[in-house]
Amino acid sequence: MTKKHLDPQKHRVLILGASGYIGNAIYKELGPYFRTYGTYRNPKKVHETNHQFFHYNVEEDDVYEILEATKPSIIISALRGDFNAQVIAHQHIAEYVVASGCKFIFLSSANVFDAYSKFPSYELDKTLSHSVYGHFKIKIENMLLRLPKKQVVIIRLPMVFGANSPRIQEMKMFISENESVEVFPNLIMNVMLDKKLTQQIHYIINRNKHGIFHLGSSDLVHHDEFISNVLAIITEKKVVLKNVFTTNDDRYLAVLGKYSKLPKHLHITSEEVLEELSK
Repeated sequence: MTKKHLDPQKHRVLILGASGYIGNAIYKELGPYFRTYGTYRNPKKVHETNHQFFHYNVEEDDVYEILEATKPSIIISALRGDFNAQVIAHQHIAEYVVASGCKFIFLSSANVFDAYSKFPSYELDKTLSHSVYGHFKIKIENMLLRLPKKQVVIIRLPMVFGANSPRIQEMKMFISENESVEVFPNLIMNVMLDKKLTQQIHYIINRNKHGIFHLGSSDLVHHDEFISNVLAIITEKKVVLKNVFTTNDDRYLAVLGKYSKLPKHLHITSEEVLEELSK
């Protein structure tokens, strides 16, 4: 389906942070199906010549100008940058959501639960964080939970992997510089694959879903085991692992779905993430 044959009734999607790793993966997934716009922070030739892309620096620019220019029916926030500036930007987006009736999909994090270490977390669990990052995500979540229910999707993510994911790139850099890779032996988590995440978001849009979604693998893994498996896939070198113990007990940082379940073909296991990385 080419852009020219798009149904004018279909959504206009604006992805804030479309030049970042996850934002760009979402842009590639949705671009052929919807009129899709994106923002980029650091100018690159590819963005400047693509008329679907707008330059946007969350610390300096007003998001309202981009909302006015694109008039989205769906806004997806995969923004990064200064936390205070992001909070202000999301307040402006929230006002736009109420005024325009559009839908807002916010990418949050498992870190909104990082103060709870004894159990995995489900969609309706109370958020509580000890980290600055977790606090920031909770602040925006709480702002969005005050908006009309049907207009908001909050997606909480664990660690996201893919062939070109920042985590894999970082590991490759450590390997090339003969440095050790940090692992957390007591951390129990779930993981996510970039390609599967973008399909899940596409499904959420197509089916007009709303609410809170925990999009991670259906099983749990120990951080050190999973990273060891990833390293075995990306290099034949013997990599030195640096064990980091934040606690003597097992600690959970995992988001599991109990209420907002997606169909079976959209589920994924940690084993399938590794299989995809080994292709």
